Amino acid sequence: MSEALPTGIGRPATRALTAAGLTTLAAVAQRSERELLALHGVGPRAVQLLRAALAAQGLGLRPG
Repeated sequence: MSEALPTGIGRPATRALTAAGLTTLAAVAQRSERELLALHGVGPRAVQLLRAALAAQGLGLRPG
């Protein structure tokens, strides 16, 4: 599963995730919500959209 990041998360969040090496949903699933929110440009709305995209693929964020 190497689904691309959802486009609806916004450009700042996409740039932040890409800069952190998180270019696929599978990579995002290896991080916790706290880790994602610590990235400049990733806010609660982006995390909510990422959670929904992950759930659609049978994935979820790491606990913590």
